[in-house]
Amino acid sequence: MGLRLGLLTWFSREERDVYAGGEDLDGWPPARPSTMHTLVFLSTRQVLQCQSAACQALPLLPRELFPLLFKVAFMDKKTVVLRELVHTWPFPLLSFQQLLQECAHCSRALLQERPSTESMQAVILGLTARLHTPETEAGTQPLCRKHALRVLDMTGLLDDGVEQDPGTMSMWDCTAAVARTCIAQQQGRTAEPGLAPVPVEVRVDLRVNRASYAFLREALRSSAGSPLRLCCRDLRAEDLPMRNTVALLQLLDAGCLRRVDLRFNNLGLRGLSVIIPHVARFQHLASLRLHYVHGDSRQPSVDGEDNFRYFLAQMGRFTCLRELSMGSSLLSGRLDQLLSTLQSPLESLELAFCALLPEDLRFLARSPHAVHLKKLDLSGNDLSGSQLEPFQGLLQAAAATLLHLELTECQLADTQLLATLPVLTRCASLRYLGLYGNPLSMAGLKELLRDSVAQAELRTVVHPFPVDCYEGLPWPPPASVLLEASINEEKFARVEAELHQLLLASGRAHVLWTTDIYGRLAADYFSL
Repeated sequence: MGLRLGLLTWFSREERDVYAGGEDLDGWPPARPSTMHTLVFLSTRQVLQCQSAACQALPLLPRELFPLLFKVAFMDKKTVVLRELVHTWPFPLLSFQQLLQECAHCSRALLQERPSTESMQAVILGLTARLHTPETEAGTQPLCRKHALRVLDMTGLLDDGVEQDPGTMSMWDCTAAVARTCIAQQQGRTAEPGLAPVPVEVRVDLRVNRASYAFLREALRSSAGSPLRLCCRDLRAEDLPMRNTVALLQLLDAGCLRRVDLRFNNLGLRGLSVIIPHVARFQHLASLRLHYVHGDSRQPSVDGEDNFRYFLAQMGRFTCLRELSMGSSLLSGRLDQLLSTLQSPLESLELAFCALLPEDLRFLARSPHAVHLKKLDLSGNDLSGSQLEPFQGLLQAAAATLLHLELTECQLADTQLLATLPVLTRCASLRYLGLYGNPLSMAGLKELLRDSVAQAELRTVVHPFPVDCYEGLPWPPPASVLLEASINEEKFARVEAELHQLLLASGRAHVLWTTDIYGRLAADYFSL
């Protein structure tokens, strides 16, 4: 009882009332003075030092303490406590996005880190234990039916794509772990027919390739009609054959899927015409990411035209689509046909390496999409010639809403950049600007830095190595040369120092200017 009182004294009645409904954890915990935050957090951490005692105390603790207990246990890898917390969770929802974010008691945002393998496994073990416990015995404290765990939301985990730390779990590993749990749960149902577990929906982001396809398909099949129902929010399929992609899409719940991302599949129009009707059945789909869709009007064919028209017709079925990525697709002169079929304006449009023509950019600038765009990626499209003026018109149309602009390898030299600065600086809400791989000089970068002072929301600029730092560059330098040629490290060190001093002098030291294109600084659409 002393343990219960020791923790509870740090929580006011208002904080406890947040959970009175027990339906969600939005707004948890409310703002408190910083000293109280620290004391509450440290008190919770101290309680969990002895895991066996903490587990014994859980039935005595009010359920409003469980959220902070979960975060501390997850952070400190208190796996015994973590497993028991999941096993006895008193709310209908257990959401990683709500529990592992920055909060009033702890500024650490665990969602921005790779999750600990130990902690993830403990959560899955706690879920397994709960599924094997009858509803009347779920946990060590009595739980009425409306407070039983119904949804375990494991979405939103960091998926940075970098080499895995042995102590952390990648998205691929998380997919595999959840899939194995689904399969094991289905296989174990006949062994324990007397139990009546509480059904739990597990929401996850799934990553699948050729190696993981078979067991993920089995897991999705096993979850149908099982107490553990697997629900995919975001699907990313890499290098997956067309028939396997279709089979996987057929197994997904149409009401859950938010994003479909097909990578390195090189479908072409023929393959896409087979897959797209299976994608179009997901009426709540908000993000569609496709690559290598070949629809070049310069080399038309009867089959190609038929496939493209069919693709356009299917695209017109989406009612909630807000993000479209068509990277490395030949859309020269066809952007109007593609975008005109969509029922709603896009907020994120990625057209990297799509060989866009001036008329494509002019259409986009005049379309309803332009005034809604928050994210725009035109990387790999040459904007240095006749495309420059329509590109500037597009920027002007999107200026009021644009938050994220990616222009990597667009052949923008100082002349083009300086001509674009007046309209670029009108993008007052811009937070991210990507200019890597463009032939800009130090003088051009300094002009950009000075003019961007007016953009109060700007936080990140990914800039190229200035052409001043190379030796013997051909002019204009191809992007491949800028990416592969060696730079003079001493010259670049001076450039970095000068840029830093300019940022300090302008009161913009908080803005990151970097050449790191692998730092995962680009924001996902759903985080904007």
